[in-house]
Amino acid sequence: MSSTVLLDAGVVSRCRRRVHLEHDPTMADVPKAPPDPTAEQRKADAAAHRRAIADRMARLVGPDWTEIPRNAPAADRERATLAVVRAGARFVWAPQLPTDPTGGRRGSVDLLVRVGEGYVPILVVRHKVTDPGSGARTSPLSEPFPDGARTDPLRKGRAQPRDQLRLAHAVRMLQAAGLMALGRATGGVVGLDADVVFWHDLEAPTWPGGRTALQEYDSRFADRLAVAAAAAAGAEPLARPSRIVECRTCPWWPICETALRGARDVSLVLRGEDAVALRAAGIDTVDKLAELDPTTEPPVPMVGMPYPDAVLLARAWLHDRSLVRRSRSVEVPRADVEVDVDMESFGDSGAYMWGCWLSGADIGEPAGYRAFVTWDPLPTDDEARSFGEFWTWLTSVRLRARARGLTFRAYCYNELAENRWLLASAERFAGKPGIPDVTTVQEFISSTQWFDLFGVVREQFLCAHGRGLKTIAPAAGFTYRDPEAGGENSMRWYRAAAGMDGEPPDESQRARLLRYNEDDVRATYTLRNWITDGGAERIPYVGDL
Repeated sequence: MSSTVLLDAGVVSRCRRRVHLEHDPTMADVPKAPPDPTAEQRKADAAAHRRAIADRMARLVGPDWTEIPRNAPAADRERATLAVVRAGARFVWAPQLPTDPTGGRRGSVDLLVRVGEGYVPILVVRHKVTDPGSGARTSPLSEPFPDGARTDPLRKGRAQPRDQLRLAHAVRMLQAAGLMALGRATGGVVGLDADVVFWHDLEAPTWPGGRTALQEYDSRFADRLAVAAAAAAGAEPLARPSRIVECRTCPWWPICETALRGARDVSLVLRGEDAVALRAAGIDTVDKLAELDPTTEPPVPMVGMPYPDAVLLARAWLHDRSLVRRSRSVEVPRADVEVDVDMESFGDSGAYMWGCWLSGADIGEPAGYRAFVTWDPLPTDDEARSFGEFWTWLTSVRLRARARGLTFRAYCYNELAENRWLLASAERFAGKPGIPDVTTVQEFISSTQWFDLFGVVREQFLCAHGRGLKTIAPAAGFTYRDPEAGGENSMRWYRAAAGMDGEPPDESQRARLLRYNEDDVRATYTLRNWITDGGAERIPYVGDL
């Protein structure tokens, strides 16, 4: 049966309710949230990455390269694509795939590569697609063919589900048009490292339950097509609002939030699968969840958080409390000499800043803030200098404290990021001035001298709106000076500060990043003192709700 709805590859990774709203004609003129500037920047970065890879591959493969203009209307691009593939073009960049009205599909892909009498799709993405290891099937950019791929001794593949689903969409479109290469369904990806094509076998049983990527795609696409078709026809909606992670940046969130608050929906406390399961069990509101006994068995299996926490969070929500104590008393270990540490990185490219706040007993070193930073665009060897200076200073503070018989402790908030770049920097810049060996770093982060305040918050508080430092610090009375302070926004500021977009480096954005980093370390310092000084005890104890 022919479908009046045409969907692109993105729908299979998109919220079902969003798919409904996008195809509901009554919602066409409803005001939505403005575009998220960070998401817009990511799109621009991805487009620039694709352009760079296209230019490089065109040089490598020579005159067999054909490009379809991206700025032309979709119908014109589709006609141009059909013309060149019917003529046997070997490499087709930015093709608009033939619309599949029967299957309800439309879309494009970054590159088509001719294999035999058909084509295989390749994506160009701005994220990592492999890790160090072995076993990935790769081929060089100069010969991007699956039949020439080898088992790479230096790389293992990352699953990257979205990449696989996008490739599956392209495969189904090519099959519908009679353009897919014979043999197993295969698709390639060029990632952030941009030195090889990594090949996915879309018929391998690598998904949960032994499903293949094609089977997973087919199931998801059929569901989203039904949701969209029902919305377009004005039929009973097949997808209801439910709060998930995607809501934070979704343009439709204002509409969904109004509906969820009006219904006092359980997903306002629990996101994702837990909310769906509770609704199915008849517990569809925060009020009903709050009435349950947290000491008994849960009505449904919980995967997002422990059942007792869910009930207690619901009770906190009813009292309009975003933060409550799990314990009667909250504690954090202290030392005579203390350093708060916060690292700033730019994606996977490196860590450009290590900020520190020194406090406590006098050790002959000025107290307060200092930053160790490189403004050379990452990746850069100057990162070794800034990291080496940071580690040398931190080591000197530890040694001065010990020489005076004083205890020392360094603090961070959510050590995963800091630990990653402490270890990675030691490994990448081994042998350069001031760089510690990996064993020394591992000993430090495993010791009691390195403490993660996030662990205190996770274990001793229940947080209705997340445990991020920007969420928790205000409870301790701390206010960020920049109203736009946040990790995602700092990525945009860094681009301007380092002059990454062809403009001169922006000194005002450098100052902004230093101020933001200083506020982060001052926030952890304030949070620690707030706990020690008894401020946390003014937060309601969950047992009293």
